[in-house]
Amino acid sequence: MPNIKSAKKRMKTSAFRKSLNRSQKSELRTTIKNMELAIETDQEKAKELLPLTMKELDQAAAKGLIHKNAAARKKSRLMQRLNKSSIAVE
Repeated sequence: MPNIKSAKKRMKTSAFRKSLNRSQKSELRTTIKNMELAIETDQEKAKELLPLTMKELDQAAAKGLIHKNAAARKKSRLMQRLNKSSIAVE
């Protein structure tokens, strides 16, 4: 346990940020999972979810939740899967 007041405050803030980051990352993973499921099952729903998913990935990268290259990679792979599945449907 820290004795210095600023160290106590830092511990408190870092615990709060950790819980916030954890929930935001979980929400991001859920959004991506829903997008992947929609790609496999329902093309129309996937096209509706696409802008939302891309926006969340961009915001997560902007906040520093994930690296900007990781966000770009995830967006690229989702687009590739969507395009490949839409070609197979047609």
